[in-house]
Amino acid sequence: MHIRKIILPTILYLFLSITANAQEQSVPYELTVNLLSQTEQVYINGYPVTTPIDKVVSQRENFQFTEISTRKPFFGWVVPSREKNTLQTAYRLLVASERDFLLKDSADLWDSGKVEGNCSVNILYNGKQLEPGKVYFWKVKTWDHRGEESGFSGISAFKTAQNLADYATDRYPIQKQDEYPVKINRIDEMRYFADFGKASFGRVRVNLYSDTGTDSVTIHLGETEKNGEVNRSPEASIRYSQYKIRLDKGWKTYVVAIRPDKRNTGPQAVLMPEYIGEVTPFRYCEIENYKHPLEEKDLIRETAFYPFNDFDSHFHSADTILNQVWDISKYSIKATSFLGIYIDGDRERIPYEADALINQLSHYGVARDYSMARYTHEYLIRKPTWPTEWHLQSVLIAWEDYMYTGNKLSLAHFYEDLQAKTLIALSDERGFISTRTGKVTPEVLQSIHFNGQIRDIVDWPHTGILGLEKEESGETDGFVFTDINTVVNAFHYRTLVLMAQIAETLGKTDDQKFYNERAAKLKQSFNKHLFDKKRGVYIDGIGTDHASLHANMFPLAFGLVPENRINSVLEFIRSRGMACSVYGSQFLLDAIYDAHDAGYGLQLLTSTGERSWYNMIRVGSTITLEAWDNKYKPNQDWNHAWGAAPANLIPRKLMGIEPLEPGFRKIRIKPQPDLLKSAEIKHPTIRGDITASFTNDPGQSFRLEVDIPANTTAEIHLPFYSGRQTVHINGQPVKYRRNGNFSVIENIGSGRWQFSVER
Repeated sequence: MHIRKIILPTILYLFLSITANAQEQSVPYELTVNLLSQTEQVYINGYPVTTPIDKVVSQRENFQFTEISTRKPFFGWVVPSREKNTLQTAYRLLVASERDFLLKDSADLWDSGKVEGNCSVNILYNGKQLEPGKVYFWKVKTWDHRGEESGFSGISAFKTAQNLADYATDRYPIQKQDEYPVKINRIDEMRYFADFGKASFGRVRVNLYSDTGTDSVTIHLGETEKNGEVNRSPEASIRYSQYKIRLDKGWKTYVVAIRPDKRNTGPQAVLMPEYIGEVTPFRYCEIENYKHPLEEKDLIRETAFYPFNDFDSHFHSADTILNQVWDISKYSIKATSFLGIYIDGDRERIPYEADALINQLSHYGVARDYSMARYTHEYLIRKPTWPTEWHLQSVLIAWEDYMYTGNKLSLAHFYEDLQAKTLIALSDERGFISTRTGKVTPEVLQSIHFNGQIRDIVDWPHTGILGLEKEESGETDGFVFTDINTVVNAFHYRTLVLMAQIAETLGKTDDQKFYNERAAKLKQSFNKHLFDKKRGVYIDGIGTDHASLHANMFPLAFGLVPENRINSVLEFIRSRGMACSVYGSQFLLDAIYDAHDAGYGLQLLTSTGERSWYNMIRVGSTITLEAWDNKYKPNQDWNHAWGAAPANLIPRKLMGIEPLEPGFRKIRIKPQPDLLKSAEIKHPTIRGDITASFTNDPGQSFRLEVDIPANTTAEIHLPFYSGRQTVHINGQPVKYRRNGNFSVIENIGSGRWQFSVER
């Protein structure tokens, strides 16, 4: 048996291995706390750790490392599955102050004893008080439903912080990685041009030679190139910078210190940690006024990023454009993680809730990490931004955190803040909220920790598109702002639904009833006052008859549209095309796939038009853009993760992998391929990897192969063709239930399964 293990006081998980039996563990091996390990992963309080703990202790002055800040960490592990339908039935967890205790299968701090049950994540520490600034050791063993007892896992270690709190969210240190150019061209006798293949945030280290020690070179760094050299006058907020280096005699190594930018190092910006230093995004480097040979390994880019395992996830399909869209989206999550908190790109380096939600879901889709998302969310609760909808999105982020981790400590700690973030204090007798009716009092602002004026946003930017008519300017599809805003109230409805579920999770039954009643009331008012029955569409608000894409896609995405109105709303949405920003596309594609219009969803994901992810690749970027094109936002960044929505839309919607129960205790796998012939994915979860692949003969047959982690169950959705179809599992006929256009098979356990449906 092989177990991977986790420990978390807030959200740092430790993954370890457990052997099949005690004999196999006769010579225990050490699993170090290593953030970059591609074999075993360590999570403490929900996030992985990079520096081996032995090096941290003996050479701590040279290393940055993760510390656990809470008095009571929580633990977890990935249960191994060598046979189908594996379920854990018990565990025993040991925590000790010295490794020697664990080598003897004993513990001086906590021996849980044999604990009956299938809980394998979020197990709160219940031993003697942990001291600050100490290294502790732990291991675990499990029993499964066949009565098989595993050997103990390898021993893992974690270190407590100097100051411990009852609640805190920890993060990994930012790390640097040396990267060499993929090619270097000699432009002329005195100039070299290097391409690193992809843009990243970093700085340059270069080995240069001087005969006399009196000459100097100029280094040009940029995100774009022009005519075989670094583009010195790029558009928008595309980065370019130059640096002069005075050379000493002989061979020397020079590190280019990046100049801080006034805007992205201002009072509201998140600053680079001192142990990394300032960085800038660039792909290209030009060295001017240098006559000596320059080899590939003389030029190094020191790239900064949050610990990221490229092998955590994988996607490939029969559509080459879709594959490229996945690749740029996945890489964007890694490349923009250089601060350890989700930000809005390089121009400001400020966290925003809207960016954070898309970043969170996309990060979950490509890497087994939950710490950066939670840290960003909790940062924004106390330091929110101005748009009305983005305060509301804090509730959405909190719920996704719980569904993907199964950990409710953050929900409990910030419960009152989340209540305030619903903005229910702004509601009228019909249930609508508004920022224009005098209800935004100082008390309301204080409750949401905001000092300023909140304003409805709908989408961004509102104006500034070059060459378009006024009514079409901006990314709001001409949205007409009124006192009662359809988009804002769609978000408000979603927060009420989620607050009811949060209250239920925390055992607050009175609150659960209250939020359910308020959600039902708003839904009734919403459909009574904001739906135009004659046209079959939602209008932008009370007091206007204008109907925008946004006024229809948000209600559809958030479950406000009754079944009998979905077709007309979908028809209108299709008629508008991608009349929204890259931010809005997240909710547009969510709405389309949730309404099972997979054909239109695939069309948008693989579009080669100007408003498409492929356009970002075509214009030359390797990180997703802030807007579809410079035309739509003249000051846009070329390094903005809110443009990376396909990193979550492909796994969540096209491949259909989502948690049905918190922490992926129950999984839904619901592919919606439309005409896509084949695809395969590896999706990381807190309970282990899910793999799924399909081959599709549209309308005739569909074959799906999945590998489901132990200690979970899955609900499988296959196409429904007709009552005469045949459905098989591993070649054997099986019963299913019909749900619309899907054939649903429930209670599939762990292991590898093959499903097929034939007309």
